[in-house]
Amino acid sequence: MTVEELACAAGRRTVLSEVSFTVRAGETIGIVGPNGTGKTTLLQVLAGVRKPVRGRVLVDGQVLHGLSARRRARAVASVAQDERPPADLRAGEVVALGRTPYLPPWGAGSPREQQVIEQALATVDLAGFADRPVHHLSGGERQRVLLARALVQDTPVLLLDEPTNHLDITHSLELLALARTLNRTVVAALHDLTLADRYCDRILVLHNGTAHPLAPPATALAPDIVEAVFGVRALRVPHPHTGHPHLLITPRVP
Repeated sequence: MTVEELACAAGRRTVLSEVSFTVRAGETIGIVGPNGTGKTTLLQVLAGVRKPVRGRVLVDGQVLHGLSARRRARAVASVAQDERPPADLRAGEVVALGRTPYLPPWGAGSPREQQVIEQALATVDLAGFADRPVHHLSGGERQRVLLARALVQDTPVLLLDEPTNHLDITHSLELLALARTLNRTVVAALHDLTLADRYCDRILVLHNGTAHPLAPPATALAPDIVEAVFGVRALRVPHPHTGHPHLLITPRVP
């Protein structure tokens, strides 16, 4: 995915401008920034559901917003922050919606398609949930059903807006670890800097209406940048159990 001189608006207000970056195939990218800096708006543009004010998004060399809805759905899958699947559907039916771009009308419900759905639910730790009504699921379970829907869409790019919302700590860690094993490009907006630092290959920091250069976590979340953007102090120390660098966040001392 390549983003070229992108400007994005929420309503009539331009929230981001001059945003350019290239994501390598298979990378996990984190988008971070204070509330209101345009993380969700940027992801909506990257998903093709919102048009940019200026600039363009390329996926496999094709201009995303010039593709038909079906071809776009084969290029990019997304899970929105507060998306709620229809309450009258069962979990397996929600996941099956992700197969729509590939199937003729008579292809739905085939044994092969059912196997794909069940495998995706198992991948997100919901094996055996296919027949459960969505309105009987917890918020975290619904979030994982939506992730399974995105997985069966089988796109080269997966966009996640605050994917750990509604998840307990165990499933939050499992989801981000899973994202790194999917063999596809993952771009996720995250509010937890520690999780972004741990699980992302590179991080895009949004600040003051634009984006810092896409960079590895140690550079993107350097202490001076974290303090300037988020107003908190950051310290990178070895984790006591793994020895890997670990980002500590503390309040800024007056």
